[in-house]
Amino acid sequence: MQACQRQGLEDVLLVKGGIFGQREPSIDLLEAFVEHWKGITHYYIESTDENTPAKKTDIPWRLKQMLDILVYEERQQTAAGEAGPCLEYLLQHKILETLCTLGKAEYPPGMRQQVFQFFSKVLAQVQHPLLHYLNVHRPVQKLLRLGGTAPGSQTEKEEVQFTTVLCSKIQQDPALLTYILEGKKIVSRKKSSKEPTTLPREAASIQDKDQSHSKAADVSACGARALSAQLPAEMEEPDGRAGESNLITSLIGLCKSKKGRVALKAQENLLLLVSVASPAAAAYLVQSSPCCPAVVEHLCQLYQSVPTFLDPADIATLEGVSWRLPSAPSDEASFPGKEALAAFLGWFDYCDHLITEAHTVVADALAEAVAEKLFVEILQPHLLHVSEQSVLTSTALLTAMLRQLRSPALLREAVAFLLGTDPRPAAPDDGPRTLCAHLIGHCDHLSDEISITTLRLFEELLQKPHEQVIRGLVLCNLEGRHYVARGSPEPESYEDTLDLEEDPYFTDGFLNSSFQPSAKPPPAPATNSDGKTAVTEIVNSFLCLVPEEAKTSAFLEETGYDTYVHDAYGLFQECSSRVAPWGWPLGPTPLDPHEPERPFFEGHFLRMLFDRMSRILEQPYSLNLQVTSVLSRLALFPHPLIHEYLLDPYINLAPGCRSLFSVLVRVIGDLMQRIQRVPQFPGKLLLVRKQLMGQVPGEQLDHQTLLQGVVVLEEFCKELAAIAFVKFPPHGPHLHLSPPREGHV
Repeated sequence: MQACQRQGLEDVLLVKGGIFGQREPSIDLLEAFVEHWKGITHYYIESTDENTPAKKTDIPWRLKQMLDILVYEERQQTAAGEAGPCLEYLLQHKILETLCTLGKAEYPPGMRQQVFQFFSKVLAQVQHPLLHYLNVHRPVQKLLRLGGTAPGSQTEKEEVQFTTVLCSKIQQDPALLTYILEGKKIVSRKKSSKEPTTLPREAASIQDKDQSHSKAADVSACGARALSAQLPAEMEEPDGRAGESNLITSLIGLCKSKKGRVALKAQENLLLLVSVASPAAAAYLVQSSPCCPAVVEHLCQLYQSVPTFLDPADIATLEGVSWRLPSAPSDEASFPGKEALAAFLGWFDYCDHLITEAHTVVADALAEAVAEKLFVEILQPHLLHVSEQSVLTSTALLTAMLRQLRSPALLREAVAFLLGTDPRPAAPDDGPRTLCAHLIGHCDHLSDEISITTLRLFEELLQKPHEQVIRGLVLCNLEGRHYVARGSPEPESYEDTLDLEEDPYFTDGFLNSSFQPSAKPPPAPATNSDGKTAVTEIVNSFLCLVPEEAKTSAFLEETGYDTYVHDAYGLFQECSSRVAPWGWPLGPTPLDPHEPERPFFEGHFLRMLFDRMSRILEQPYSLNLQVTSVLSRLALFPHPLIHEYLLDPYINLAPGCRSLFSVLVRVIGDLMQRIQRVPQFPGKLLLVRKQLMGQVPGEQLDHQTLLQGVVVLEEFCKELAAIAFVKFPPHGPHLHLSPPREGHV
């Protein structure tokens, strides 16, 4: 062994003399290269110690010298793109294949690490296109399979470096992607057709120089044959064995690494591959590679590892989990299952990025695979399960996924999964035949927690930039304006449309009592050309709904109307920019006075919200907050039908129809009956408001649900007034109007 090392040192000095003195002929480089390779092969022939690590032998040093010789030789080549004698020797004598076999045997221990490093450095530092050679392509494929079969191995760092070099080469030449992915198929085709092991140009070059180093080739032939005889049978790679692992499976395996940097680099490499894919490579990725199934399979495995007992509030705390910065459990905000939840949401975010960056063919296929395998096969049964805990957890997880979702292709699949592909106006007696109908039913569930969680799901869905959401839930039922009475003149003032005396809840006794609605606005004067009078009346209509005796916000400064106007303006601008590409009309289609009235049904979604709103005085505070939050989101949409149906108090409703304003009027009527049965109502109401704002300690009071409902009702009316103010006219806010003072304009 010492003699071998001395000989190697002499060879290196000879090489270095050529490098620095630039006087030695190229044959000296080849002889040195061959001698270093002989030194490696002789180690296996002469060594009997199987426990000495590879890094303690001279193998790493000799591989480094071989690499330096290849790099130096290439720099000295006068003809660009021409392979030198040492590179030709490497290719013709299948040195890379032999090294790959030695790495698989892991003899001496740590040899696999040395092989990965040598492959990576040769491919990265040698500028000559090597991956086109069969004698490079084949060992590269074997090495990829070698890494793919050892998840969590000690060579993960070297494996990800190797795949990074391959991805870098593919980025420089995208045509390589299909060639590398096909793997054994190309090898088999070349063998069956007896093609040369190089491209024609390189083959001609090697033939011309074959005689120049035949002597050096013969020098190591004996050693190579002896090495083959020494290798155990299991170390050899049968040429005919079909390997399924390739660059994609290697990368996905590395993406699962517990080492954060390794997993992140592998994810970046896979993202690079799908983004540079040509149409042909994209088609191959979808049709012949395990890319989409493997990515989605890992996603489903992570979902199923999430505990089913998670609290929806805990799931909501992990919003914003990124695949680049996965969340780790912390002492102050940790809960059982947090790590598994973060892993799932991080990989879902990664899938979303893959779909965003990938070629359209890959993006569509991956989005469809996520929808089929995760949404339909796993998530839907959980959403429809009889177990309330299963429904809670799955609904909260779906909400978290929607919150992170950004890619158009996956959003399209998610909307189709939730709402179907063909939204049509619903009938009142339609049963829950679709998933959407079941989810709407969950919003009115016996379990308040399920109702709140499902309402949050719909609120998140309403914020996604997909027109099918608002059309399927609301607009398809409002089209045609059948909620408007036909054959009657349009109202001109507040008193024409809100005749409280005709409402059964507002009897003469109640109107003469001390609990009256806030003073009704006076008859409106002629509307100004800028629409200021109209917006004044609308805002007053909402602000004056709640009786003065039921208002408490005037006693506290934190809940002023101005704050709602400011918030509503920002939310409306955001919503308007989101829906701008959809080309909505600026105003509703005029009614034909001669058209007969048709039955109107607001749809299951609005019916559920109106029913919930009508019970605001009987429902828990948190549920009321969520119901009003969803209605506010709906009211923000700048569609003329939504604006008219939800925010216009003057609409002349057809018989049997109701609007949001009419629902609120009936709630006020109910309130006027109830508050007379509550002693010291104003004082208790103020105390409850202070409790909700955290100004006084919470204590249980009689009629607490009713009192909390009144507080929510007052704030909701102010919020609707603010939304109407910033939206008027329906296609844009009047920026020159200053917000009115609370209670009047």
